[in-house]
Amino acid sequence: MSKKKLDGHSYDDQLRPLQVELTGVMRLLKERGERVVVLLEGRDSAGKGGVIKAISEKLNTRQCHIAALGTPTPREQGEWYFQRYVANLPTAGEMTLFDRSWYNRAGVEAVMGFCTPAQTDAFLKQAPVFEKMLVEDGIRLFKYWLTVDQAEQEKRFAERQDDPLKQWKLSPVDLQARSKYDDYGRARDRMLEATHTKWAPWTLVDFNDQKAGRLKLIANLLSHLPVAPSTEPEVEIPPLPGKPHKEKFRVLKPI
Repeated sequence: MSKKKLDGHSYDDQLRPLQVELTGVMRLLKERGERVVVLLEGRDSAGKGGVIKAISEKLNTRQCHIAALGTPTPREQGEWYFQRYVANLPTAGEMTLFDRSWYNRAGVEAVMGFCTPAQTDAFLKQAPVFEKMLVEDGIRLFKYWLTVDQAEQEKRFAERQDDPLKQWKLSPVDLQARSKYDDYGRARDRMLEATHTKWAPWTLVDFNDQKAGRLKLIANLLSHLPVAPSTEPEVEIPPLPGKPHKEKFRVLKPI
């Protein structure tokens, strides 16, 4: 018997305090000038976009940035592989959420033949070194892999196909990848074995229930970040002198 998924009301009740805590953490990060990088990886339809929205939707967009890089341009193809990702790293007081990351090279690029085996081999050797440099420079680096079973993935693909508001999420590469579930699994296992390090470990989160998965992931992230004060000083708004004015404007003529 399959486990019942978390309902919307229960999810909202549990998400709000996590989001409140996130806002407090972001204030601390700004005060301390710390930098946070969160990598969200997983199969197509695993739920990366949903958890990124849950983390970021209540945060200051000047502090919390989302990096979802597209296909590299011809110029970027001639660069050092990590170069375009470096350009999206946060500065002091910021957090960057990567909706897929440099690990594309060990996943979709390797499985779909968008890079050579030699390039994948080189990446798996270089990624731990690159990440150690980031961590030693003071960046707090978190790497999450969102797990999803093939039956659940197929269900989500069908939902996207039937929903006009979600059809944009189905790319030709996504459809081709359906027949390569096992290939992606082998690529994932090889990637985890090569890049799960003491300074930048992977955390796997079950996303067969996306709502429950989001809560677990955010709670895990918060457990590794500075603890914000439980109570914030109240902001006092002084009384408005005089009566409030009505906004004045001129009626524009039709163009």
